[in-house]
Amino acid sequence: MFCSGCGHALVPGQPVCPQCGRPAAPVVPPVPDLQFQVESYAGKIKALSIVWFIYAGFSVLTGFAGLAFAHAIFSHHFGGWDNGPWSNGPGPLWFGPALFHLVWVSILVRTALAVVAAWGLLERARWGRIFAIVVAILSLIKFPFGTAIGIWTLVVLLGFRNSMLYQQIEQV
Repeated sequence: MFCSGCGHALVPGQPVCPQCGRPAAPVVPPVPDLQFQVESYAGKIKALSIVWFIYAGFSVLTGFAGLAFAHAIFSHHFGGWDNGPWSNGPGPLWFGPALFHLVWVSILVRTALAVVAAWGLLERARWGRIFAIVVAILSLIKFPFGTAIGIWTLVVLLGFRNSMLYQQIEQV
C-alpha cells in the first residue's frame, strides 16, 4: 500500500502517511466473486425446494380435510344442518361420487407436481428449473399459498442471471 499524495510505502493499517501527513485511503472490501454468488443462489434454491415440499404436504392435508367435510355434509352426518338446495344430493346419484373423485384426483395431481418440482430443485437437475417454472405458473391460481410460492419461484428462477447461476450450481 502506498500514499496517494507522495507515493511513500505505507505499513498496512497505518492511518496517516509519515512523510506528508496525508490520511491513508480506506481499504475497499473485496467484491463478491462468482463462487459467493453461486453459493448464495444454491441456498435460495434449497430453501425454495423445501417450501415446495411443505406446500405439497399442506395441499394434501387441506384437500383431505376439505373432502372429508364435504363428504360429511353430503352424507347427512350433520343432522338438520344440511338443509338447502343440495340436501338430497347434487343432481343424479352418480354426480356426487364422480365430483369427489375428480376433486381428489386434482389434489393428488397438484401434490405430485409440487413434489416433483421440489425434488428437481433439490437435486439441482437441469429439468428441475423448467419444471418448477411450469408448476409455479399453474399454481398461481391457487390463492393465497400457491400464488405466493408461484411468484417466489418465478422471481428466483426466471431471468438470464438466474439461469446462468442455476447452470453453475448444476455443475457443482
